[in-house]
Amino acid sequence: MKPTLSAGFLIGLLCGLWMLVMGFTGWYKDPALLNAFYLVALIQIGVLIWGLRQTAVDGKTYWQQVGTGTLMSVIGGVILFFVSLLFTTVIFPHYFEELRAIHAEILKSTGKSEAEIAAELEAGATMSTPFVSAISGFIGTVVTGFLASLVIAAFTRRRTSPAT
Repeated sequence: MKPTLSAGFLIGLLCGLWMLVMGFTGWYKDPALLNAFYLVALIQIGVLIWGLRQTAVDGKTYWQQVGTGTLMSVIGGVILFFVSLLFTTVIFPHYFEELRAIHAEILKSTGKSEAEIAAELEAGATMSTPFVSAISGFIGTVVTGFLASLVIAAFTRRRTSPAT
């Protein structure tokens, strides 16, 4: 399998597995551990470094490497889109309800009134759907991949020798 496809599938697989770890351990229900989900960005960056090192041997230029890293992230993002839908609709169908309850408890502990809590939860309700969550994950994966590729490609690209 080509490095671009391999890295893309690996991004989707490893980040999807981390999502499942967060779910099955219940860490997504713990306000202190909830942010551990964002380790997916480090996983993605690690895979991009590996993948772009693989494609650098083909002599890709800086912008070709940026494009390749972004494509790897698009492939991973598509996989994650479907894993996210599966996660929030089949495996953990009460995911958003549980997050709303946790959010309400956090707001209550900060001294907000019931009306303020209800208003804030209502404001976030449109974003708390399986599809919106999945598409947000896809967009986040692609944007993270593009930005990371801008940096990684500077170190993993074909170097042209100066003209003599």
